Amino acid sequence: MNKQMVLFFSAVTSVFFSMPLAFGQGGGDVNIVTDSDRSITPASRIYLRPKMIDTAITSPVLVYPLLVLKEETSFEVEGIEPANIRHRPQLSQLYNGYAKIGGGSRLRGLGEVYYNSTRSRKYNWGAHALHHSEWGEISEYAPSMYDKTSVKAFGKVEESRFSYGGGAHYLNQGLHYYGFQNPDADRDSIKQRYQSFGFNAFYDSHKKDSAMLNYRIGVEYDNFSDRKPEADSLSDWRGRENFIGIKTSWQYNTSSNVLLSNLRADLDIGYNGYKYGIGDTSIALLDTGIVSKNTVIQLRPVTSFYGMNEKLQFKVGGEFALDVHEETKASLYPIAEVRYSLFDDIFIPYAGVEGGLKQQRFAHLAAENEFIGSNNQIKNESRYKFHFGIKGTLTSRISFNANVAFMNWRNHALFINDTIYSSGNQFRVEYDTVAVTTISGSISYQQDEKLKIDLIGRFNTYAANNNPYAWNLPQLELITRGTYNIADKLIAKVDFSLETGRNARVFDPTLEGAKLEDGMYFKKLGVLADVNIGAEFRYTPRLSIFANFNNIAAQNYQRWNGYPVNAFQFMAGLTFRF
Repeated sequence: MNKQMVLFFSAVTSVFFSMPLAFGQGGGDVNIVTDSDRSITPASRIYLRPKMIDTAITSPVLVYPLLVLKEETSFEVEGIEPANIRHRPQLSQLYNGYAKIGGGSRLRGLGEVYYNSTRSRKYNWGAHALHHSEWGEISEYAPSMYDKTSVKAFGKVEESRFSYGGGAHYLNQGLHYYGFQNPDADRDSIKQRYQSFGFNAFYDSHKKDSAMLNYRIGVEYDNFSDRKPEADSLSDWRGRENFIGIKTSWQYNTSSNVLLSNLRADLDIGYNGYKYGIGDTSIALLDTGIVSKNTVIQLRPVTSFYGMNEKLQFKVGGEFALDVHEETKASLYPIAEVRYSLFDDIFIPYAGVEGGLKQQRFAHLAAENEFIGSNNQIKNESRYKFHFGIKGTLTSRISFNANVAFMNWRNHALFINDTIYSSGNQFRVEYDTVAVTTISGSISYQQDEKLKIDLIGRFNTYAANNNPYAWNLPQLELITRGTYNIADKLIAKVDFSLETGRNARVFDPTLEGAKLEDGMYFKKLGVLADVNIGAEFRYTPRLSIFANFNNIAAQNYQRWNGYPVNAFQFMAGLTFRF
């Protein structure tokens, strides 16, 4: 049909455009001849109405019946014991004073007093006085009574960015050189008395910003002397010592964990002036005056850092020491330590090396061996140490430490019975270089504040350059300590000490047990075994009763050659707060 319509419109157009020409001919008939089929096909009508066909497929709905399960249940209510509530105030009652007084066998006496400030944000001060004496005698030996009194006082002021304070001390100690068998000996001829007094002061900065430099500056003074001779002409022939020290500490910490982020440096200066008699003079053939002036300057920078989530810890530093004595000596000592935490601090292996210079003093020698003579040279001691070990916790109550150490002590003080200036009842110092190897171990058990037990063991070997043995030093050491608290009412304590392998140099080959080695005579000092038991009953929070039993095995062991200790000793007394 479309084709026919096109032909129809073509014909009509041809006629339309031909008409002017035909009419221009002045009339006449025009015949148009064409081959087109001009028939029209009959039209057909669609009677169906359009509609939308939905292609969605409806899913069938499945219905499941509920399953009803019924389980028989039963329960029983168990009884709960009533809780015991023990009410305690948040802060316990504090008292300014504490006193202890007691007495015991061999005319022993004890007196002790504390008095200090209570809780204060700004001020902290106090004083402590202690007296201990014994007026009995040891059978068959010279008079051995002694007394010791010490007094200390301190104070501190705390501010927000700094603090300062200081203290003072006084010591008065009397004793006798009883190291020989003669109970009728004149006690005045063998008496000795040490006196010491001094003070210290410090200033601390503690700025809150960790990136700021904090420091501590302190100064101390100590005067130490022994007994003045009876004759005024010999007043200078005794040991006298003046020590002045300046100690500073500088610390810088930042939050970053780099090598120099946690840096600390200590700078100490110590002057020690020791004098016996008058320099370059003598009162006897072998008794010459000693004048020693010694200054030690020590600088110890140390830094620490962490790694592997703080499981690995390092400490690296050193000490530079300048010893200004008869001649000036400079020394450099290493300081380094590394440790690693395994299983959240259950096991911590560690290793380190350290060294330093120890400034020797007459006061230190007399504190270690009170039976020392006055005319001894003073030499500083140089120490090196390398150690490694492992420590940790086996349970929440048990901790341990095992360690091996190799040490070298140069100018170490060894005590030898003096037969030149005394009859052997005084000691003189002989300095030697000693190599020491120590294998030690300790284990501790603590059940809150109720039970505490410590067990410590050490095995030592010594190699001295100029002596066959390191005199008076033990080879085996065992220490046991224990405390048991029963309901804060009864507190029991026990401690045990054992030392073996000690040797002393002697000069009389006829002494019982004397042996010869490397041209020197020596004797074994035997086993040192000491067991002490103590108990305290707290009658009230302010009043208690105590009793101590010392050396219950009644061993007359010798702490120093020729000096036996008292056998069994007993002391009881009271303590109270005020």
